[in-house]
Amino acid sequence: MPNTPTPGARARARIEVTAAIKDEARRQLAAEGAPKLSLRAVARELGMVSSAVYRYFPSRDDLLTALIIDAYNSLGEAAEAAHGSVADSGPLRRWTATCEAVRAWGLAHPHEYALIYGSPVPGYTAPQTTIPAAGRVGLLLIAIVRDAHQGLGVAKPRLAAELRPEAVRMAADLAPDLPPEVVATLVAAWAQLFGLVGFEVFGQFHRIVEDREPFFRQAVTELAHTVGLVYPQKGRATTPRPGSATAGEGGEPGS
Repeated sequence: MPNTPTPGARARARIEVTAAIKDEARRQLAAEGAPKLSLRAVARELGMVSSAVYRYFPSRDDLLTALIIDAYNSLGEAAEAAHGSVADSGPLRRWTATCEAVRAWGLAHPHEYALIYGSPVPGYTAPQTTIPAAGRVGLLLIAIVRDAHQGLGVAKPRLAAELRPEAVRMAADLAPDLPPEVVATLVAAWAQLFGLVGFEVFGQFHRIVEDREPFFRQAVTELAHTVGLVYPQKGRATTPRPGSATAGEGGEPGS
């Protein structure tokens, strides 16, 4: 009677082949870009018939979705690990550590960063299954602000009257326990964070910003100010920052 693979062996083999397909697809992303990703080319490079690859990923879009989820999860894990290493620190340190981890991951994985934050892939629409992974960094930033709000409090930024209905809607969807002013500013800070990283990853700072690490740290510290995370030291006279209702109620500066 011929030997047949055990269920465990088949599962391991499937995991290994899936990983090999995704690794080759990432090499193609680096060489050709996402729009030129081809299941047939992946199969050819792996020495497989194309029909075999289709058993793992029925279409190019399925493979792209898997790569996108992997990229978002890798980024999320890096940010969460950095945050975890300073979890006992104040909100400013937790914020900057998280932002610096996003930058470090983007610089180390430029092609994957381009896949999730670069130009859309023609003909591809990301499905709902990408949302949990895509939200990991944003949820982490919300958690930092939430902890500050529940502790020392956050300085509420000004909010244009015309934006209030949208800010209320965003707060209801993203963080009902935070003031709408803070949520609106937090969404803007999240977008600015990835804009800063994107400019560096895609070379937009060339011959403009040379010493980029301190530049980035200064920028994300300013973002922390905008969402109200920086407090005055006890016993020190302070002046509220422009756009803030207050500079805070005293206490540690979140460093």
